[in-house]
Amino acid sequence: MKIGILSAGGDCPGINAAIRGVGKTAIIEYGMEVVGIINGFTGLVEKDVIELKENMLSGILTLGGTILGTSRLKPYKPDEDEDPRKIPELIKKNYHELGLDGLVCIGGNGTQKTADLLSQEGLNVVGVPKTIDNDIWGTEVTFGFDTAVHIATEAIDRLHTTANSHKRVMVIEVMGHHAGWIALHAGMAGGGDVIIIPEIEHDIDLISKYLLERSNKKKPYSIVVVAEGIEIPKKKKKSAGAYIAKQIKKRTGLETRETILGYTQRGGTPTSTDRILATEFGSYTAELLYKKEFGNMVAMKNGKVGKVSLNEVGGKLKLIEASNNKLIKKGRHMGICFGDCMPK
Repeated sequence: MKIGILSAGGDCPGINAAIRGVGKTAIIEYGMEVVGIINGFTGLVEKDVIELKENMLSGILTLGGTILGTSRLKPYKPDEDEDPRKIPELIKKNYHELGLDGLVCIGGNGTQKTADLLSQEGLNVVGVPKTIDNDIWGTEVTFGFDTAVHIATEAIDRLHTTANSHKRVMVIEVMGHHAGWIALHAGMAGGGDVIIIPEIEHDIDLISKYLLERSNKKKPYSIVVVAEGIEIPKKKKKSAGAYIAKQIKKRTGLETRETILGYTQRGGTPTSTDRILATEFGSYTAELLYKKEFGNMVAMKNGKVGKVSLNEVGGKLKLIEASNNKLIKKGRHMGICFGDCMPK
């Protein structure tokens, strides 16, 4: 078999580990020929590929980013003046001209949706889920998430000291799009006093009252962890963290500062947990290709690596079920404010 590997969408710690897992297993275990497709789906459009030899995959396990590059090209969302079938047809044509027997698509929600559509076009596709947001439906966890949580937690740890020194409310905004997984896990791990996530409707007046009560109880500072995707008034053209910080200061009079972590959360070396998960996903991907079990995405289910049909994944998000989440329940019992009610 001859297979192609591409990474699409945003960069994420662990992509290179996944590329290595797919490539080494495909070459060593199954005797496949492997090519890397440069810059995501753009590489398939331009037939920009490189042969991946086994020795080229050594030494990339610890690297952040992706050796293949990436792009935001969405084949099924063309510009207004473009033929909507132009890019998909070109991808199909180039897939066959390159002599590919299988295609590995490493990416997030958008990439997996595209992978499903290409599978419906007749291409032999296997998806590999990656995102720091941990919001891909069908898998318990994605690689990149643990690294992002580790980075965010370390940042919160550092903010504790400056918050205490200056007796401030420190607001830290973390990534996650529409999901609050990073905010919840980093907030709990970093000892956040308030954790605001999209899945729980927040009341800024209630949050402000809670912070004033902490101040009145001689608790010298507070840490507020905010997910970037929380709902704020549309007319307020600012980040979620900046908006929350301004509202807290306005309502409480407490000195308040915001910190926005941004892209630091998805850069750099992946944690050992993400390296192992990406390697497991990659190795299992090669096995699915060998068995010709196309049209699937590798996934973690009940703590074991398995598969889920791509047509079940596309267009869905895995959000936090706030009423059933054990971490939220534990947090409430410890007096953490999630913005919807006053802790006991």
